[in-house]
Amino acid sequence: MNERVLTPRNRGFLFLDSHPAGCGQLVADMWQACPAPAAPPEGDGPVALVIGSSAGYGLAATLAGLKRAGIRGIGVSFEKAPTARRTATAGWYRTAATADLARAAGRDMVFLNGDAFSDAMKEQVADLVEQRFGGRLDHLIYSVAAPRRTDPETGATYASVLKPIGGVNRTKTLVFDEDGVPEVREVETGPAEGDDVAQTVAVMGGGDWERWIDHLAGRGLLAEGFSTAALSYIGSSLTAAIYRQGTIGAAKAHLEATARTLDARLGRTVGGRAVTSVNGAAVTQSSTAIPGIALYTGLLRGVLGGGLVPPIHQLAALWDQLTGTAPLALDDEGRVRLDTFELTDDVQAAVAARWESATTATIADLADLDWFRAEVRRLYGFSVPGIDYTAPVATDIPWPDHTS
Repeated sequence: MNERVLTPRNRGFLFLDSHPAGCGQLVADMWQACPAPAAPPEGDGPVALVIGSSAGYGLAATLAGLKRAGIRGIGVSFEKAPTARRTATAGWYRTAATADLARAAGRDMVFLNGDAFSDAMKEQVADLVEQRFGGRLDHLIYSVAAPRRTDPETGATYASVLKPIGGVNRTKTLVFDEDGVPEVREVETGPAEGDDVAQTVAVMGGGDWERWIDHLAGRGLLAEGFSTAALSYIGSSLTAAIYRQGTIGAAKAHLEATARTLDARLGRTVGGRAVTSVNGAAVTQSSTAIPGIALYTGLLRGVLGGGLVPPIHQLAALWDQLTGTAPLALDDEGRVRLDTFELTDDVQAAVAARWESATTATIADLADLDWFRAEVRRLYGFSVPGIDYTAPVATDIPWPDHTS
């Protein structure tokens, strides 16, 4: 196997390589952090499909589902294999580690690598549910964040954008120079134009989620009581102009409208439910690309410290609700709210005060920068405790085999 000593090389928050051992240890740490169920799951466990299973909240959903709910089933993601010049993407290595943990726990979990938007992937998943998992799917978690989507019906490709609606947005943001020195800058983002909103909704809204349900229902694969949840975020008024009130927010509104439509339909057909799950802030590969989110998350951690609830704990709570271990607790819009720790008045007031005071000179006293920097590096397998980064590591880890 090809072994190399890997050091982090990055452009801002984007790293060129990922560390296989670090990614594996990160997955193991998440597994250990996930609360164990009061009673170990018995039997084969419910059959679940996690779309977007290799990163962020989708990875947390997969791991929490395996440990907390005893799921078996399928994870779908889109990752790049290692090459002679580059390591695989971090999600590739995280998936390999997740497959090992599932196997050790005695859970039959298949991982597919490909375009979740395509009908070919939907057909492959449906075939697996039918042939390997008894022809009935109990749960579907939808956690997809993508820059573009090709419509399988028309062949048209849509691109999502991060833009405000109705006017220019100016906001503070947090960046680090090549030496890791933090800087607070003001950035300006021009407003959505033309079909920017429609394109973003086409990528990040509920259209593909609904196509998944249509496809699986059309094959008669939805179990009685089937539940599905699309993972979402609302966040603070400090970031609302670029997020919840911007193009991505329009997509999230479409996702929530889709949930209401699907919920009514599933209730009629299989006695099922469809919800959106609003999660709290976290450092993810997707969130670091949004202006202001990095600064907000660092300040939030500065206010909450260890009270910032990690994704694995949030998703354990979601699985409890989906499986009936805990009541399904919904807000007035029919959404599961896992972000309440973040949005209390006192927390938001404290973050807002720090936001107002945040400058390059003051940021080290206001935000937990050490934590934030380490979290970004851990996304790619670096800065993970217990890893010897001076040692060579094998990089050509194979994708998990599901043929056996």
